[in-house]
Amino acid sequence: MRGRSPRRNGERAGPGHTPQPTPHRATEATTRSLSDEPHRPRRLRRTPALRDLVAGTGWHPAQLVLPLFVKEGIAEPAPIGAMPGVVQHTLPSLRKAAREAVAAGVGGLMVFAVPERKDAVGSAALDPDGILQRALREVADEVGDAAVVMSDVCLDEFTDHGHCGVLTPDGRVDNDATVERYAAMAVLHAEAGAHCVGLSGMMDGQVAAVRAALDGAGRQETAILAYTAKYTSAFYGPFRDAVECDLRGDRATYQMDPRNRTEALRELALDEAEGADLVMVKPALCYLDVLRAVADHARVPVAAYQVSGEYAMVEAAAARGWIDRERAIAETLTAVRRAGADVVLTYWAVEAARRMG
Repeated sequence: MRGRSPRRNGERAGPGHTPQPTPHRATEATTRSLSDEPHRPRRLRRTPALRDLVAGTGWHPAQLVLPLFVKEGIAEPAPIGAMPGVVQHTLPSLRKAAREAVAAGVGGLMVFAVPERKDAVGSAALDPDGILQRALREVADEVGDAAVVMSDVCLDEFTDHGHCGVLTPDGRVDNDATVERYAAMAVLHAEAGAHCVGLSGMMDGQVAAVRAALDGAGRQETAILAYTAKYTSAFYGPFRDAVECDLRGDRATYQMDPRNRTEALRELALDEAEGADLVMVKPALCYLDVLRAVADHARVPVAAYQVSGEYAMVEAAAARGWIDRERAIAETLTAVRRAGADVVLTYWAVEAARRMG
């Protein structure tokens, strides 16, 4: 009958009808002996040498950057409770840590500082003899050009409210006033010996302003690492302990929304146009898709920051015997590299570099 759909196999056609089973059709796959299988990816996994020969992701210690914390006014290094194995350094211990990192082959050192006194505008950040400037001079004197000395150009370590910039009377972060301070900070850092300044504040126009300030000060060779896609994240908690940041409110009005990926490409285009020499995605592990997208589009090297919360999770789980610590470190670092990072900032930099060596 026209318009009537054909019966499906096994569909009842009428009273008393018994569906007939579909005849089994032997296929090549079911008849061929497994011994004849030509495709065996396991062949290239058989020995360590074979696995190394075809590894798609390579490593070198020079691609690692070690973040370092220095605190003003302490006599001995102070352990950071939420980050086992990481300390707030004195200036002498900072030099020693920098020397050991270079000996291990680590490629860069990112210096963060905690001043004795904080205020609403982060005055210590612009003191030519402030703790960060002194720390940079010490590290630069210790390592010379054997590693890339990097500085953090941000105000959150220096403000009493914990925000990355200065505030308006109604409590909002003042973008343009903050950028002016970043520009002045960057010049001080370059004069103290930083090879590269890291712009982590996520202010609009920060790269262009800092580039102009550096060039105007005769520091054309100082590189800029732009924190291009820095997300507002729960994984910064231990870092805030490390820099003693008492944040009031949150940073959602200037750091990126974790739900957004395309926005990272807009930030990338802006940072490149403004003169960034390197760009960064932060955090790393929860944003591997963003890292891959940025790496696919960037015309400059791409960095990723394996942040304090990522470090703390692995250390805490390993301390309880829940995971194999060394394998977890290697796997997480490899994931970040595989996703497209040319440079990785990690608190395991020295340990990983020694293992690679």
